[in-house]
Amino acid sequence: MCGRYAVTTVPEAMRALFRYLNQPDFPARHNIAPTQPVPIVRIFEGRREFALVRWGLIPSWVKDPRGFTLLFNARGESAAEKPAFRNAMKRRRCLFPADGFYEWKQDGKTKRPYFVRLKAGGPMAFAGLWESWMGPNGEELETAAIVTTVASREIAHIHDRMPVIVPPQAFDFWLDPNADAEMAAAVIAPAPEGLLESYPVSSAVNRTANDTPDLLEPLREGEMGEAPAPAPQPKRAKKEKEVVKKDDGQKSLF
Repeated sequence: MCGRYAVTTVPEAMRALFRYLNQPDFPARHNIAPTQPVPIVRIFEGRREFALVRWGLIPSWVKDPRGFTLLFNARGESAAEKPAFRNAMKRRRCLFPADGFYEWKQDGKTKRPYFVRLKAGGPMAFAGLWESWMGPNGEELETAAIVTTVASREIAHIHDRMPVIVPPQAFDFWLDPNADAEMAAAVIAPAPEGLLESYPVSSAVNRTANDTPDLLEPLREGEMGEAPAPAPQPKRAKKEKEVVKKDDGQKSLF
């Protein structure tokens, strides 16, 4: 599962890593949540493109998105077979630029937040799927979901799922619309051993209204004993779905 993450790398460095042609100027975000606009990188007219979409995938066949539960995670093991993700897995794969993600560890009756990042520092890419929904009056809505897999050993003690992290050398392969879903699935795997590190952070991240750099700071010695506030976790409709019922007015990415 991945229900919160951060994008803090400056636009110039992010563009250099993902090699998209457009030059967006996007601000740092420290607590991105489902239903918010998020940056993705995808193939458009044969080239990499930076785009803003809504986090929470809506398949093109949905008649009314207001009555459809948003899917912000897609289980990599079944994405190629599930109706909601099947077409996107074939033709509309993307990358989610990120600098790390949050996960909550069960601690008695509460859940303690942790931040997970590259041990070497710097940005990373989550595997993603995107869709374009067209309404009866010509309105268009682009949405996306993060592909998840079994957690690597470094973070399995926190949660049993994690985003699929795509290494730079596999960007072209994952994004290539000519690679079929079965071929692309080779990217779906836990992070290699030694790639990630995690540490506990303040329960202030539980509130989506909080979006400041201090959310990424490790808890100081002595703070671990404090009882964390319960983490707001979305309900699950099915095993492969992470559900958000509606937009709750969370801060926009841009």
